[in-house]
Amino acid sequence: MGTAGHVPQLGEPTHRLRRMSGRDPHETNRVATPLELLFDLTFVIAFGSAASELAHALAEGHIRAGLASFVFVTFAVCWAWVNFSWFASGYDTDDWVYRLMTMLQMVGVIILALGIPPVYASIERGAHVDNRLMVAGYIVMRIAMVAQWIRAARQDPDRRRMCLTYAVTITVAQLGWVGIAIAETSVPVTFLLAALMTLVELAGPWIVERRNGNNSPWHAHHIAERYGLLTIIALGEGVIGTVASLSAIVTAQGWSVDAVLVAVAGTGLTFGMWWIYFVVPSAHLLDAQRDKAVPFGYGHIAVFTSIVATGAGLHVAAYYIEGHSKLGSVATVLSVAIPVGIYVASVYLLYLLLVGGRDTFHALMVALTAVVLATAVALAAAGISMPVCLLVIMLAPVVTVVGFELFGHRHAMDVIRRRLGIDS
Repeated sequence: MGTAGHVPQLGEPTHRLRRMSGRDPHETNRVATPLELLFDLTFVIAFGSAASELAHALAEGHIRAGLASFVFVTFAVCWAWVNFSWFASGYDTDDWVYRLMTMLQMVGVIILALGIPPVYASIERGAHVDNRLMVAGYIVMRIAMVAQWIRAARQDPDRRRMCLTYAVTITVAQLGWVGIAIAETSVPVTFLLAALMTLVELAGPWIVERRNGNNSPWHAHHIAERYGLLTIIALGEGVIGTVASLSAIVTAQGWSVDAVLVAVAGTGLTFGMWWIYFVVPSAHLLDAQRDKAVPFGYGHIAVFTSIVATGAGLHVAAYYIEGHSKLGSVATVLSVAIPVGIYVASVYLLYLLLVGGRDTFHALMVALTAVVLATAVALAAAGISMPVCLLVIMLAPVVTVVGFELFGHRHAMDVIRRRLGIDS
C-alpha cells in the first residue's frame, strides 16, 4: 500500500497513435520489448523447420540438395528478422498501428516457415525451386514493413529520404522475388537471381550510409541485446538436437554411459557456444562505431545459420545412432563439427570487425579449436563411438571459454579500451 496522499506515476494505459519521429539512439535503459520477444517466437518455428528438414536430407544422403536448401531458406529467415529488428530499434512507437503491423509480419513469418519443406523437396528433385509459399510469406511481411517505412517518412521529415530509400529498395527486391517465384527457374538460376535481389535490397543501407551518414535512430545497446536474444533462440536447436540424440540411445539401449555422454556433449556444446558469443561487449563497441552497423547486422547471418546447422547435425547424429541414416560415422561427425567451426570463426570475425587489427591470441584460439574438431573427425575415422566423438566436439568452444577466463578477458579489455579511447 502507498503512503496516504501519494499517487504513483504510471505509464499511459492505452496504445493511442504516436508520432513516428524516431527513438533517441542514446536513450537510457533501452531494452527489448515484450512485443519483440513475441515476434521472435515465430522464428523458433522457422529455425526448427529448417533444421529438421536439413537433418532428414543429410540422413537420407541428399547432402548437396540439403545444404543448398538450408542455406537458401535460413538466409531468407534471418533476412526477414534483420529488416524488422533494425526498423524497430529506430521507430518502435508501440501504438496500435505498430502492433498490428508487427502481428501481420508474424503471420508472414509463419507462412514463410510453412514454405520451407516445399523448397527442400523441389531442390532435391532438381527441377526448380518451389519457393512460392515462402515468397507469399515475404509479401505479407513486406506489405507491413514498407507501410511502416512510409509512415516513418511522413512523420519524420528529417529522415524522409532515408525512409523512402528503404521503402523503395525493399519494394523493388520484393517484386523481383515474385517474378522469380512465378518463373519457376532452375536451381542455379534461382540462386543467381536471389543473390541479385539481395544486392538490390542491400543497396538501401549502402545508399543511406552514403547520403545520410549515421543518421538512422537505431540504438546500439538495444540492437546488441536483440541479436543476443535471437542467438539464444537459435541455440534452442542445439537443445532439441541433444534431446533427439539422447532419445535415440535411450530407446535403443536404455540409460547407459553412452546416453550420459550424449547428454553432456550436447548440453555442453550448446552452453559453450552461448558462453563465447557474449564474451565481447559488442554494444559499447557498436555504439562507438555506428559505421559498423551494416557488416555487424548482416554478418550475424553466418552466426545464426551455423547455430541452427549445429542443431541439425546433432539430430543427424540421432538418426545415425538409431540406424536410420545413410551417412557413415565420419560424415555424421562432420555434420556437427563443420557448423561448430563456422560458428566459432564467425564470432571471432565479428570481434575483429568491432575491435580491428590482428591478434595472435585469438589466432591461437581459433587454431586450437580447429585441432579439437579435426581430432573428433579422426576419432570417428578410427571407429570410436559417436557419443565420444560428440564429447570431443563439445571441447571446441571450451577452448575459447578457458582461454578467455584464464588470459583472454584482460587482454581483450585492454584492446577494447584502446579502441574506445578509454584510459586503463
